[in-house]
Amino acid sequence: MKSLTLTPLPNVPLVQPGDDLAGLILSSLEQAGISLQDGDILVLAQKVVSKAENRFVNLAEVTPSDAALRLSQKTGKDPRLAELILRESREILRTRPGTVIVEHRLGFVCANAGIDHSNVAPPSSGEGEWVLLLPENPDQSAAEIRARLEAASGKRLGVLIIDSHGRAWRLGTVGSAIGLSGLPGLIDERGWSDLFGYTLQITVVGVADELAAAASLVMGQAAEGTPVVHVRGFPYPLQEGSLKELLRPKEQDMFR
Repeated sequence: MKSLTLTPLPNVPLVQPGDDLAGLILSSLEQAGISLQDGDILVLAQKVVSKAENRFVNLAEVTPSDAALRLSQKTGKDPRLAELILRESREILRTRPGTVIVEHRLGFVCANAGIDHSNVAPPSSGEGEWVLLLPENPDQSAAEIRARLEAASGKRLGVLIIDSHGRAWRLGTVGSAIGLSGLPGLIDERGWSDLFGYTLQITVVGVADELAAAASLVMGQAAEGTPVVHVRGFPYPLQEGSLKELLRPKEQDMFR
């Protein structure tokens, strides 16, 4: 078996709107003494992608709708934040004081539409109370970064964008894939044999989420400042993948 090595990249600066993420990653790889090889994967925290794509919103500029006011009354959320949650969601699934569970417009279920206050420094353009939305199209973002890195290195790579999500059946947040390019989301092991010759019947592995959780562990969640992780030794062949692979169809979701 191959070893799986995850290395958080050093000296990635605080990202600002319009920054060249691929260029920052290449510079950090050089500082770390890492030369890209075929099969390597770069895992990026959602925040740096959102910041580079200027997904900042100043709450002072948000006018709550009547629906947002009603959601605010039920949950205690700032009405302006409630308005953004509604804009970023296909459907509100559950509410309680302090929490709103939604189906995000990207298709996955998450809390508060993935809108974040933590580690969100305001853009240099002005003051206010700022929040950060998820990338508009994380798969496309991953594909564009991958194309730049592959062009610079001449290697076959994968790029994974991750965020921290809760789960319906367990406590604690876990790193989860929200965008990917060049690596599989799922590996279907049905038909494979186990150690004793038994043929697997139902095993489909969410390998992108497994890698996301591992990368999130070395990134940290607070002031670590390591939003990019280099991965070597991914135990499956790289192939084209997308977030859609990982989304459970609504009719199969027993928690809705």
